Amino acid sequence: MLADYLPLRPNVGDFNEPLLPTLENAYLFGNVRNDMTVEKSVPAPAPPTSETRRSFLKTTSALFAGGTLVGGQLPLARAAHAYGSDVIKLGLIGCGGRGTGAAGEAMSTEGPTKLVAIADAFESRSSTCLGQLKKKNYAKQLDDNLKISVGLDAYKDVLDSDCDLVILATPPGFRPLHFEAAINAGKNVFAEKPVATDAPGIRRFLETNKVAKEKGLTVQVGLQRHHQTDYRETIKMLKDGAIGEILFTRVYWNTGAIWTRGRTEGMTELEYQIHNWYHFNWLSGDHICEQHIHNLDVSNWLMDAHPIEVNGQGGRRDLDGYSGEIYDHHFVEYTYPNGAKMFSQCRQIPGCFGSVSEFAHGTKGWCQIDKGLIYDEKNNEKWKAPKGENGHANEHVDMFAAIRKGEIPNEGDYGATSTMTAIMGRMATYSGKKLSWDDCFNSRVSLADFDSLKSYQDPAPVQPLENGKYAIPMPGGDTSKIL
Repeated sequence: MLADYLPLRPNVGDFNEPLLPTLENAYLFGNVRNDMTVEKSVPAPAPPTSETRRSFLKTTSALFAGGTLVGGQLPLARAAHAYGSDVIKLGLIGCGGRGTGAAGEAMSTEGPTKLVAIADAFESRSSTCLGQLKKKNYAKQLDDNLKISVGLDAYKDVLDSDCDLVILATPPGFRPLHFEAAINAGKNVFAEKPVATDAPGIRRFLETNKVAKEKGLTVQVGLQRHHQTDYRETIKMLKDGAIGEILFTRVYWNTGAIWTRGRTEGMTELEYQIHNWYHFNWLSGDHICEQHIHNLDVSNWLMDAHPIEVNGQGGRRDLDGYSGEIYDHHFVEYTYPNGAKMFSQCRQIPGCFGSVSEFAHGTKGWCQIDKGLIYDEKNNEKWKAPKGENGHANEHVDMFAAIRKGEIPNEGDYGATSTMTAIMGRMATYSGKKLSWDDCFNSRVSLADFDSLKSYQDPAPVQPLENGKYAIPMPGGDTSKIL
Protein backbone atom coordinates (compact mmCIF):
# COMPACT_ATOMS: atom_id res chain seq x y z
CA MET A 1 0.00 0.00 0.00
CA LEU A 2 1.03 3.57 -0.56
CA ALA A 3 2.01 4.37 3.02
CA ASP A 4 4.48 1.49 2.87
CA TYR A 5 6.54 3.54 0.41
CA LEU A 6 7.12 6.27 3.00
CA PRO A 7 10.43 5.72 4.82
CA LEU A 8 8.93 6.21 8.28
CA ARG A 9 11.19 5.69 11.27
CA PRO A 10 10.27 3.01 13.81
CA ASN A 11 8.22 4.21 16.75
CA VAL A 12 7.96 7.80 15.59
CA GLY A 13 6.54 9.69 18.54
CA ASP A 14 7.03 13.29 17.46
CA PHE A 15 5.16 14.27 14.32
CA ASN A 16 7.31 17.40 14.09
CA GLU A 17 10.22 15.11 13.31
CA PRO A 18 11.03 15.36 9.59
CA LEU A 19 10.47 12.26 7.47
CA LEU A 20 12.82 12.16 4.57
CA PRO A 21 11.16 10.80 1.40
CA THR A 22 13.24 10.68 -1.75
CA LEU A 23 11.69 12.21 -4.83
CA GLU A 24 10.98 8.70 -6.09
CA ASN A 25 9.03 7.90 -2.94
CA ALA A 26 7.38 11.30 -3.13
CA TYR A 27 6.24 10.44 -6.64
CA LEU A 28 4.73 7.15 -5.51
CA PHE A 29 3.20 8.95 -2.55
CA GLY A 30 1.42 11.35 -4.86
CA ASN A 31 0.15 8.81 -7.33
CA VAL A 32 -2.59 7.22 -5.24
CA ARG A 33 -5.04 9.22 -4.68
CA ASN A 34 8.79 28.51 15.20
CA ASP A 35 11.69 27.42 13.30
CA MET A 36 12.64 24.72 10.96
CA THR A 37 15.44 22.20 11.28
CA VAL A 38 15.60 20.01 8.21
CA GLU A 39 17.99 17.12 8.04
CA LYS A 40 19.77 16.39 4.82
CA SER A 41 17.55 14.35 2.50
CA VAL A 42 18.55 11.19 0.68
CA PRO A 43 19.84 12.13 -2.78
CA ALA A 44 16.93 12.18 -5.20
CA PRO A 45 16.92 9.91 -8.25
CA ALA A 46 15.97 11.18 -11.67
CA PRO A 47 12.26 11.99 -12.03
CA PRO A 48 10.14 9.09 -13.28
CA THR A 49 9.87 8.73 -17.03
CA SER A 50 6.62 8.13 -18.90
CA GLU A 51 7.56 4.45 -19.07
CA THR A 52 8.13 4.11 -15.32
CA ARG A 53 4.84 5.92 -14.69
CA ARG A 54 2.98 3.52 -16.98
CA SER A 55 4.63 0.55 -15.28
CA PHE A 56 3.72 1.80 -11.82
CA LEU A 57 0.15 2.56 -12.86
CA LYS A 58 -0.23 -0.90 -14.35
CA THR A 59 0.95 -2.43 -11.08
CA THR A 60 -1.39 -0.38 -8.91
CA SER A 61 -4.45 -0.31 -11.16
CA ALA A 62 -5.59 -3.70 -9.87
CA LEU A 63 -5.70 -2.30 -6.36
CA PHE A 64 -7.03 1.19 -6.78
CA ALA A 65 -9.89 2.74 -8.75
CA GLY A 66 -10.48 6.45 -8.31
CA GLY A 67 -8.61 6.27 -5.01
CA THR A 68 -10.87 3.52 -3.60
CA LEU A 69 -9.59 0.08 -2.66
CA VAL A 70 -11.39 -2.51 -4.76
CA GLY A 71 -12.28 -5.77 -3.09
CA GLY A 72 -10.30 -4.43 -0.18
CA GLN A 73 -11.35 -6.67 2.68
CA LEU A 74 -8.45 -7.11 5.10
CA PRO A 75 -7.91 -10.30 7.13
CA LEU A 76 -9.45 -8.79 10.26
CA ALA A 77 -12.79 -9.55 11.87
CA ARG A 78 -13.72 -5.87 11.72
CA ALA A 79 -12.91 -5.68 8.03
CA ALA A 80 -14.97 -8.77 7.21
CA HIS A 81 -18.18 -7.22 8.51
CA ALA A 82 -20.59 -6.08 5.82
CA TYR A 83 -23.28 -3.83 7.24
CA GLY A 84 -25.79 -4.88 4.59
CA SER A 85 -29.22 -3.66 5.72
CA ASP A 86 -28.06 -2.92 9.29
CA VAL A 87 -28.47 0.58 10.68
CA ILE A 88 -25.23 2.53 10.34
CA LYS A 89 -24.90 4.88 13.29
CA LEU A 90 -23.37 8.27 12.56
CA GLY A 91 -21.44 10.78 14.62
CA LEU A 92 -20.80 14.37 13.54
CA ILE A 93 -17.89 16.51 14.74
CA GLY A 94 -18.25 20.03 13.40
CA CYS A 95 -21.81 21.29 12.87
CA GLY A 96 -21.24 24.19 10.48
CA GLY A 97 -22.61 24.35 6.95
CA ARG A 98 -20.37 21.64 5.53
CA GLY A 99 -20.86 19.33 8.50
CA THR A 100 -24.63 19.76 8.37
CA GLY A 101 -24.59 19.13 4.62
CA ALA A 102 -22.43 16.03 4.97
CA ALA A 103 -24.67 14.60 7.69
CA GLY A 104 -27.73 15.10 5.49
CA GLU A 105 -25.99 13.54 2.49
CA ALA A 106 -24.93 10.55 4.61
CA MET A 107 -28.52 10.05 5.81
CA SER A 108 -29.76 10.25 2.20
CA THR A 109 -27.87 7.14 1.13
CA GLU A 110 -29.53 3.78 0.54
CA GLY A 111 -30.05 1.75 3.68
CA PRO A 112 -30.94 2.74 7.26
CA THR A 113 -28.82 5.36 9.04
CA LYS A 114 -29.17 7.17 12.33
CA LEU A 115 -27.38 10.20 13.78
CA VAL A 116 -26.50 9.32 17.37
CA ALA A 117 -24.04 12.04 18.48
CA ILE A 118 -22.95 15.53 17.43
CA ALA A 119 -20.34 17.98 18.71
CA ASP A 120 -19.29 21.54 17.95
CA ALA A 121 -17.21 24.25 19.57
CA PHE A 122 -20.30 26.49 19.67
CA GLU A 123 -23.76 25.62 20.98
CA SER A 124 -25.41 27.87 18.40
CA ARG A 125 -24.01 25.80 15.56
CA SER A 126 -25.14 22.47 16.96
CA SER A 127 -28.68 23.80 17.46
CA THR A 128 -28.73 25.34 13.97
CA CYS A 129 -27.47 22.05 12.52
CA LEU A 130 -30.28 20.06 14.13
CA GLY A 131 -32.83 22.64 13.03
CA GLN A 132 -31.64 22.36 9.43
CA LEU A 133 -31.66 18.56 9.47
CA LYS A 134 -35.21 18.51 10.84
CA LYS A 135 -36.28 21.07 8.25
CA LYS A 136 -34.91 18.81 5.52
CA ASN A 137 -36.92 15.83 6.77
CA TYR A 138 -34.19 13.95 8.62
CA ALA A 139 -35.97 14.13 11.99
CA LYS A 140 -36.81 10.41 11.95
CA GLN A 141 -33.11 9.61 11.54
CA LEU A 142 -32.09 11.53 14.65
CA ASP A 143 -31.64 9.10 17.52
CA ASP A 144 -34.12 9.47 20.39
CA ASN A 145 -31.14 9.69 22.75
CA LEU A 146 -29.05 11.91 20.49
CA LYS A 147 -25.94 13.04 22.36
CA ILE A 148 -25.17 16.77 21.92
CA SER A 149 -21.81 18.07 23.16
CA VAL A 150 -20.27 21.54 23.03
CA GLY A 151 -16.70 22.73 23.53
CA LEU A 152 -13.16 22.15 22.30
CA ASP A 153 -13.10 18.66 23.83
CA ALA A 154 -16.64 17.77 22.73
CA TYR A 155 -15.31 15.52 19.95
CA LYS A 156 -14.40 12.96 22.60
CA ASP A 157 -18.06 12.49 23.52
CA VAL A 158 -18.93 11.61 19.92
CA LEU A 159 -16.10 9.08 19.79
CA ASP A 160 -17.28 7.59 23.10
CA SER A 161 -20.71 6.96 21.54
CA ASP A 162 -21.67 3.79 19.66
CA CYS A 163 -21.43 5.47 16.25
CA ASP A 164 -20.01 3.31 13.44
CA LEU A 165 -18.83 6.20 11.28
CA VAL A 166 -17.85 9.73 12.21
CA ILE A 167 -17.93 12.80 9.97
CA LEU A 168 -15.06 15.21 10.67
CA ALA A 169 -16.03 18.71 9.54
CA THR A 170 -14.36 21.10 11.99
CA PRO A 171 -11.88 23.77 10.85
CA PRO A 172 -9.13 21.81 9.04
CA GLY A 173 -6.37 22.50 11.56
CA PHE A 174 -8.11 20.16 14.00
CA ARG A 175 -8.32 17.34 11.46
CA PRO A 176 -5.13 15.40 12.34
CA LEU A 177 -6.02 15.38 16.05
CA HIS A 178 -9.63 14.33 15.48
CA PHE A 179 -8.68 11.78 12.83
CA GLU A 180 -6.15 10.15 15.13
CA ALA A 181 -8.68 10.00 17.97
CA ALA A 182 -11.38 8.57 15.68
CA ILE A 183 -9.16 5.82 14.27
CA ASN A 184 -7.87 4.95 17.76
CA ALA A 185 -11.52 4.64 18.79
CA GLY A 186 -12.14 2.18 15.93
CA LYS A 187 -14.46 4.44 13.90
CA ASN A 188 -14.86 4.60 10.14
CA VAL A 189 -14.19 8.16 9.01
CA PHE A 190 -15.41 10.68 6.48
CA ALA A 191 -12.93 13.56 6.74
CA GLU A 192 -13.65 16.84 5.00
CA LYS A 193 -10.81 18.37 3.04
CA PRO A 194 -8.20 19.63 3.67
CA VAL A 195 -6.80 17.13 6.13
CA ALA A 196 -4.24 19.45 7.80
CA THR A 197 -2.81 22.96 7.65
CA ASP A 198 0.92 22.26 8.03
CA ALA A 199 3.49 19.58 7.24
CA PRO A 200 3.62 18.07 10.76
CA GLY A 201 -0.16 17.69 10.54
CA ILE A 202 0.17 15.92 7.19
CA ARG A 203 2.68 13.48 8.62
CA ARG A 204 0.45 12.85 11.63
CA PHE A 205 -2.52 12.20 9.34
CA LEU A 206 -0.50 9.78 7.19
CA GLU A 207 0.77 7.87 10.21
CA THR A 208 -2.79 7.54 11.50
CA ASN A 209 -3.97 6.38 8.08
CA LYS A 210 -1.53 3.47 8.30
CA VAL A 211 -3.29 2.45 11.52
CA ALA A 212 -6.68 2.80 9.78
CA LYS A 213 -5.53 0.34 7.10
CA GLU A 214 -4.23 -2.09 9.70
CA LYS A 215 -7.59 -1.94 11.50
CA GLY A 216 -9.60 -2.29 8.29
CA LEU A 217 -11.40 1.04 8.73
CA THR A 218 -12.90 3.12 5.94
CA VAL A 219 -11.36 6.54 5.35
CA GLN A 220 -12.93 8.87 2.83
CA VAL A 221 -11.87 12.47 2.14
CA GLY A 222 -14.17 15.21 0.85
CA LEU A 223 -12.55 15.66 -2.56
CA GLN A 224 -15.84 14.92 -4.24
CA ARG A 225 -14.79 15.33 -7.87
CA HIS A 226 -13.43 11.78 -7.69
CA HIS A 227 -17.05 10.65 -7.28
CA GLN A 228 -18.56 12.48 -10.27
CA THR A 229 -19.02 10.55 -13.51
CA ASP A 230 -18.17 13.54 -15.70
CA TYR A 231 -14.83 14.07 -13.95
CA ARG A 232 -14.03 10.36 -13.91
CA GLU A 233 -14.80 9.92 -17.60
CA THR A 234 -12.90 13.06 -18.57
CA ILE A 235 -9.80 12.11 -16.59
CA LYS A 236 -9.92 8.63 -18.13
CA MET A 237 -10.11 10.08 -21.63
CA LEU A 238 -7.14 12.33 -20.96
CA LYS A 239 -5.09 9.50 -19.47
CA ASP A 240 -5.93 7.41 -22.52
CA GLY A 241 -4.31 10.08 -24.73
CA ALA A 242 -7.29 12.10 -26.00
CA ILE A 243 -5.15 15.26 -26.20
CA GLY A 244 -1.77 13.54 -26.46
CA GLU A 245 0.94 14.08 -23.88
CA ILE A 246 -0.07 16.56 -21.16
CA LEU A 247 2.17 19.63 -21.29
CA PHE A 248 0.56 21.74 -18.59
CA THR A 249 -2.62 22.28 -16.60
CA ARG A 250 -4.37 25.49 -15.48
CA VAL A 251 -6.47 25.49 -12.33
CA TYR A 252 -8.57 28.28 -10.80
CA TRP A 253 -10.54 29.16 -7.68
CA ASN A 254 -11.22 32.84 -8.28
CA THR A 255 -14.31 34.15 -6.46
CA GLY A 256 -15.54 37.17 -4.49
CA ALA A 257 -14.82 38.10 -0.90
CA ILE A 258 -15.51 35.72 1.97
CA TRP A 259 -17.44 36.12 5.22
CA THR A 260 -16.14 37.77 8.38
CA ARG A 261 -17.75 37.47 11.81
CA GLY A 262 -17.48 40.29 14.32
CA ARG A 263 -16.39 40.13 17.94
CA THR A 264 -18.99 39.97 20.65
CA GLU A 265 -18.68 41.21 24.21
CA GLY A 266 -16.71 38.86 26.43
CA MET A 267 -15.30 36.83 23.52
CA THR A 268 -11.74 35.64 24.13
CA GLU A 269 -9.06 35.86 21.44
CA LEU A 270 -9.11 32.09 20.90
CA GLU A 271 -12.89 32.08 20.63
CA TYR A 272 -12.78 34.94 18.10
CA GLN A 273 -10.24 33.14 15.93
CA ILE A 274 -12.15 29.84 15.92
CA HIS A 275 -15.32 31.81 15.15
CA ASN A 276 -13.42 33.36 12.18
CA TRP A 277 -11.44 30.24 11.40
CA TYR A 278 -11.17 30.89 7.66
CA HIS A 279 -9.00 33.97 8.28
CA PHE A 280 -6.27 32.23 10.30
CA ASN A 281 -3.67 29.89 8.85
CA TRP A 282 -3.47 27.57 11.84
CA LEU A 283 -7.17 26.84 11.38
CA SER A 284 -7.80 27.04 7.61
CA GLY A 285 -4.40 26.87 5.94
CA ASP A 286 -5.39 29.94 3.85
CA HIS A 287 -7.91 29.66 1.02
CA ILE A 288 -5.33 28.05 -1.28
CA CYS A 289 -5.63 25.11 1.11
CA GLU A 290 -9.25 25.39 2.21
CA GLN A 291 -10.84 25.83 -1.24
CA HIS A 292 -8.27 25.69 -4.06
CA ILE A 293 -7.27 22.20 -2.96
CA HIS A 294 -10.12 20.86 -5.13
CA ASN A 295 -8.56 22.17 -8.33
CA LEU A 296 -5.01 21.21 -7.35
CA ASP A 297 -6.28 17.71 -6.57
CA VAL A 298 -7.76 17.36 -10.07
CA SER A 299 -4.41 18.19 -11.66
CA ASN A 300 -2.58 15.69 -9.42
CA TRP A 301 -5.18 13.07 -10.30
CA LEU A 302 -4.63 13.66 -14.00
CA MET A 303 -0.84 13.68 -13.74
CA ASP A 304 -0.67 10.60 -11.48
CA ALA A 305 1.80 12.49 -9.33
CA HIS A 306 2.25 15.48 -7.10
CA PRO A 307 4.49 18.46 -7.87
CA ILE A 308 8.16 18.24 -6.90
CA GLU A 309 8.90 21.97 -7.15
CA VAL A 310 6.98 25.21 -6.67
CA ASN A 311 7.32 28.96 -6.84
CA GLY A 312 4.66 31.62 -6.59
CA GLN A 313 3.54 35.02 -5.48
CA GLY A 314 0.57 36.41 -3.61
CA GLY A 315 -0.62 38.95 -1.12
CA ARG A 316 -3.70 40.82 -0.01
CA ARG A 317 -5.36 43.97 -1.21
CA ASP A 318 -6.62 44.77 2.27
CA LEU A 319 -3.45 45.29 4.27
CA ASP A 320 -5.03 46.48 7.49
CA GLY A 321 -4.71 43.03 9.05
CA TYR A 322 -7.77 43.40 11.26
CA SER A 323 -9.73 40.45 9.91
CA GLY A 324 -6.89 37.94 10.00
CA GLU A 325 -3.62 36.92 8.40
CA ILE A 326 -4.40 35.06 5.16
CA TYR A 327 -3.76 36.31 1.62
CA ASP A 328 -6.62 37.10 -0.75
CA HIS A 329 -4.74 36.03 -3.89
CA HIS A 330 -2.10 33.47 -4.89
CA PHE A 331 -0.51 32.71 -8.27
CA VAL A 332 1.60 29.55 -8.20
CA GLU A 333 3.66 27.58 -10.71
CA TYR A 334 4.10 23.91 -9.86
CA THR A 335 6.42 21.45 -11.64
CA TYR A 336 5.69 17.72 -11.89
CA PRO A 337 8.33 14.96 -12.02
CA ASN A 338 8.15 14.74 -15.83
CA GLY A 339 8.64 18.50 -16.24
CA ALA A 340 4.98 19.31 -16.95
CA LYS A 341 3.62 22.43 -15.24
CA MET A 342 0.51 23.33 -13.30
CA PHE A 343 -0.41 27.03 -13.31
CA SER A 344 -2.57 27.82 -10.31
CA GLN A 345 -4.69 30.87 -9.46
CA CYS A 346 -6.89 31.50 -6.46
CA ARG A 347 -8.33 34.86 -5.49
CA GLN A 348 -11.11 36.17 -3.26
CA ILE A 349 -11.55 39.78 -4.37
CA PRO A 350 -14.89 41.16 -5.60
CA GLY A 351 -15.16 42.75 -9.04
CA CYS A 352 -12.43 40.60 -10.62
CA PHE A 353 -12.29 37.76 -13.15
CA GLY A 354 -13.98 34.76 -11.58
CA SER A 355 -13.61 31.09 -12.35
CA VAL A 356 -13.65 27.76 -10.52
CA SER A 357 -12.30 25.39 -13.15
CA GLU A 358 -9.54 23.12 -14.41
CA PHE A 359 -7.91 22.89 -17.87
CA ALA A 360 -5.37 20.54 -19.46
CA HIS A 361 -3.27 21.26 -22.55
CA GLY A 362 -1.57 18.54 -24.57
CA THR A 363 0.29 17.90 -27.79
CA LYS A 364 -2.97 17.06 -29.63
CA GLY A 365 -5.52 19.43 -28.14
CA TRP A 366 -6.87 20.72 -24.86
CA CYS A 367 -9.65 20.10 -22.36
CA GLN A 368 -11.82 22.05 -19.94
CA ILE A 369 -11.98 19.34 -17.33
CA ASP A 370 -14.73 20.81 -15.14
CA LYS A 371 -17.06 21.00 -18.19
CA GLY A 372 -15.96 17.64 -19.60
CA LEU A 373 -15.12 19.20 -22.97
CA ILE A 374 -12.24 18.02 -25.16
CA TYR A 375 -11.02 20.01 -28.17
CA ASP A 376 -8.55 19.19 -30.95
CA GLU A 377 -5.58 21.32 -32.03
CA LYS A 378 -7.90 23.57 -34.09
CA ASN A 379 -10.28 24.18 -31.15
CA ASN A 380 -12.98 21.91 -32.58
CA GLU A 381 -15.03 20.16 -29.91
CA LYS A 382 -14.54 16.41 -30.25
CA TRP A 383 -15.91 14.92 -27.01
CA LYS A 384 -18.25 15.83 -24.17
CA ALA A 385 -18.55 13.95 -20.88
CA PRO A 386 -21.88 12.58 -19.69
CA LYS A 387 -23.62 14.70 -17.10
CA GLY A 388 -22.23 13.96 -13.65
CA GLU A 389 -23.94 13.46 -10.33
CA ASN A 390 -23.74 15.90 -7.45
CA GLY A 391 -20.29 15.09 -6.10
CA HIS A 392 -21.06 16.04 -2.49
CA ALA A 393 -23.94 13.60 -2.44
CA ASN A 394 -22.33 10.87 -4.52
CA GLU A 395 -19.21 10.60 -2.41
CA HIS A 396 -21.47 9.44 0.42
CA VAL A 397 -23.46 7.15 -1.89
CA ASP A 398 -20.23 5.45 -2.94
CA MET A 399 -18.84 5.23 0.59
CA PHE A 400 -21.95 3.77 2.21
CA ALA A 401 -22.50 1.32 -0.65
CA ALA A 402 -18.93 0.07 -0.18
CA ILE A 403 -19.27 -0.22 3.60
CA ARG A 404 -22.52 -2.15 3.28
CA LYS A 405 -20.76 -4.61 0.94
CA GLY A 406 -17.87 -5.08 3.36
CA GLU A 407 -15.36 -3.18 1.24
CA ILE A 408 -12.86 -0.79 2.78
CA PRO A 409 -12.36 2.36 0.70
CA ASN A 410 -9.41 4.45 1.82
CA GLU A 411 -8.71 7.89 0.35
CA GLY A 412 -6.47 9.11 3.15
CA ASP A 413 -3.17 9.07 1.29
CA TYR A 414 -4.22 11.01 -1.77
CA GLY A 415 -6.23 13.37 0.44
CA ALA A 416 -3.01 14.10 2.31
CA THR A 417 -1.06 14.43 -0.94
CA SER A 418 -3.40 17.06 -2.36
CA THR A 419 -3.50 18.91 0.95
CA MET A 420 0.30 18.99 1.04
CA THR A 421 0.30 20.31 -2.53
CA ALA A 422 -1.83 23.23 -1.36
CA ILE A 423 0.32 23.83 1.73
CA MET A 424 3.38 23.78 -0.54
CA GLY A 425 1.87 26.56 -2.65
CA ARG A 426 1.16 28.67 0.44
CA MET A 427 4.71 28.21 1.67
CA ALA A 428 6.03 29.41 -1.70
CA THR A 429 3.85 32.53 -1.87
CA TYR A 430 4.45 33.48 1.75
CA SER A 431 8.22 33.03 1.51
CA GLY A 432 8.84 34.15 -2.07
CA LYS A 433 11.20 31.19 -2.45
CA LYS A 434 11.43 28.38 -4.97
CA LEU A 435 10.84 25.23 -2.94
CA SER A 436 11.02 21.47 -3.45
CA TRP A 437 8.53 18.90 -2.21
CA ASP A 438 11.16 17.73 0.28
CA ASP A 439 11.63 21.29 1.58
CA CYS A 440 7.93 21.49 2.33
CA PHE A 441 7.07 17.94 3.38
CA ASN A 442 9.96 17.87 5.86
CA SER A 443 9.09 21.22 7.44
CA ARG A 444 9.04 21.25 11.22
CA VAL A 445 6.95 24.42 11.44
CA SER A 446 3.81 23.60 13.41
CA LEU A 447 1.17 26.34 13.28
CA ALA A 448 -0.52 25.30 16.54
CA ASP A 449 -0.50 22.72 19.31
CA PHE A 450 -4.07 21.49 18.95
CA ASP A 451 -3.67 18.83 21.63
CA SER A 452 -3.16 21.52 24.27
CA LEU A 453 -6.29 23.59 23.47
CA LYS A 454 -8.87 22.72 26.11
CA SER A 455 -10.92 25.87 26.67
CA TYR A 456 -11.48 29.34 25.25
CA GLN A 457 -9.40 30.75 28.08
CA ASP A 458 -6.27 29.21 26.54
CA PRO A 459 -4.01 31.59 24.59
CA ALA A 460 -4.59 31.64 20.84
CA PRO A 461 -1.67 30.32 18.73
CA VAL A 462 -1.65 33.67 16.89
CA GLN A 463 -1.71 36.87 18.92
CA PRO A 464 -2.74 40.29 17.61
CA LEU A 465 -0.20 43.09 17.48
CA GLU A 466 -0.37 46.04 19.88
CA ASN A 467 -2.63 47.92 17.45
CA GLY A 468 -5.06 44.99 17.28
CA LYS A 469 -4.00 43.94 13.79
CA TYR A 470 -2.48 40.59 12.83
CA ALA A 471 0.93 40.15 11.24
CA ILE A 472 0.74 39.29 7.54
CA PRO A 473 3.42 37.04 5.98
CA MET A 474 5.87 39.10 3.93
CA PRO A 475 7.71 37.43 1.00
CA GLY A 476 11.45 37.88 1.09
CA GLY A 477 11.47 38.41 4.84
CA ASP A 478 11.89 36.14 7.83
CA THR A 479 10.78 32.64 6.80
CA SER A 480 11.32 30.87 10.12
CA LYS A 481 7.58 30.72 10.80
CA ILE A 482 6.76 29.72 7.21
CA LEU A 483 9.27 27.06 6.25
